[in-house]
Amino acid sequence: MRTAVVILNWNTKGFLRRFIPSLLKSLPQDASLIVADSASTDGSMEMLSEMFPSVTQIRLDDNFGFTGGYNRAFKAVCRMQEASEMEYFLLLNSDIEVEDGWLEPLVRWMDTHPDCAACAPKLHSWQDKDSFEYAGAAGGLMDFLGYTFCRGRVMKRLEKDCGQYDGKNDVFWASGACLMVRKDEFERIGGLDDRFFAHMEEIDLCWRLQLEGKRICVVPQSVVRHVGGGTLPNDSPWKLKLNYRNNLLMLQNNLAKTYGLQEIKESIPEKAAEKACRRASWTIFIRKVLDGCSALVYRLTGKKDCYKAVLEAHREVRRIGRTPSVKEITEYVSSHRTISVPALFPHSIVALSLLKGKGVFEYIRKES
Repeated sequence: MRTAVVILNWNTKGFLRRFIPSLLKSLPQDASLIVADSASTDGSMEMLSEMFPSVTQIRLDDNFGFTGGYNRAFKAVCRMQEASEMEYFLLLNSDIEVEDGWLEPLVRWMDTHPDCAACAPKLHSWQDKDSFEYAGAAGGLMDFLGYTFCRGRVMKRLEKDCGQYDGKNDVFWASGACLMVRKDEFERIGGLDDRFFAHMEEIDLCWRLQLEGKRICVVPQSVVRHVGGGTLPNDSPWKLKLNYRNNLLMLQNNLAKTYGLQEIKESIPEKAAEKACRRASWTIFIRKVLDGCSALVYRLTGKKDCYKAVLEAHREVRRIGRTPSVKEITEYVSSHRTISVPALFPHSIVALSLLKGKGVFEYIRKES
């Protein structure tokens, strides 16, 4: 087993029944399908045992979220006898539809690009098969304030895929809906951040991998289709809370190190770290103010649940967040000073989207 394709399931029996047949048909001999179940109550595993007995099951005793579930699944897979030759760990949502030949381009890319730690296919919409899908499109980017967007998706605006992004593989992040990660790198970096539970954890992972000098890529020769919203609806206040909270946790994890790599080019490690920490604190403060403005809009428009979700997100950041010390950043930049700085998009994507409308996509292609 060179590639372990792992679906983390929580009460998505219908998606498993619909999409596993084509998935099993598509897998080459050196890839295995594993379903890790987060204590589902909808009969998912019973259906799997009856209809797809060849699929390996990992039964978790609780719902640990996307992060805790995949971290536990990864460890369980590594203990399997047939995993001794495993090189790639592929995270796959249960609401993904694949066609023959989708996996091989990802494996070939990783085989021939050892500096790439994670890669993904292009993500198309299952409902509109020629359009990019919201969750990942043709790979993700992030602006300097921590707002994420995709090549092919900005805010709620989506593009048709006409091959316009096929000429450049490198991205800032790739969607966890279908993400291949090099086993050794996933293990070395400590997997996903358990605090996140769900949402933005793959962006944090990709950022941390880049801070260790690795590339994140999209392989356009591979395309899969994503239903989206299979676990949480887009208007869920809990989902909103997770996004606001995890965005701030992600900035705390990575922003000071990123700024440190910029500052070390012109300064000694201690001075670079001090300036990087100040810059990171200021950026995160601005982001919190912008979050507060969003909360106020929710309040004024009668969306009280959304307003409360933002407030709760900030309360949880105060409780579980962690700001790196100047000493930590000094040690990091001292040992990583030759690493390329992860490329944050230098403009506000929210402002650009409002100013340029549909023209924002052409602008992104030029700038990135």
